[in-house]
Amino acid sequence: MEEEKCCCGGEITEEPSCCSHKTKQRSEEEYKKLIHRLNRIEGQIRGIRGMVEKNAYCTDILVQVAAVNAALAAFNREILGEHIKSCVKRDILEGKDETIDELLVTLQKLMK
Repeated sequence: MEEEKCCCGGEITEEPSCCSHKTKQRSEEEYKKLIHRLNRIEGQIRGIRGMVEKNAYCTDILVQVAAVNAALAAFNREILGEHIKSCVKRDILEGKDETIDELLVTLQKLMK
């Protein structure tokens, strides 16, 4: 019988390991929306690199960096909102109160 493998290629066991991470199944629509946002952000980053390579004026680069920061913040809000509405809600309903502590730690990291 072939042993079950984790997404990282490791063996799935009861012991905590690199394979003890959580995953989230997303709908096709949600997945496409997130990938589209990331592709736009990636394009913005390439644009900033091009500006640096072409010796663009500092403030022009800074404005584009601010736009990327805003796009990443919007991406974070999207992921966080979906996380609360799905993962956190489900875990609370299942009595997994440790999820609240995990959410608080995540929020503290995001607010730095």
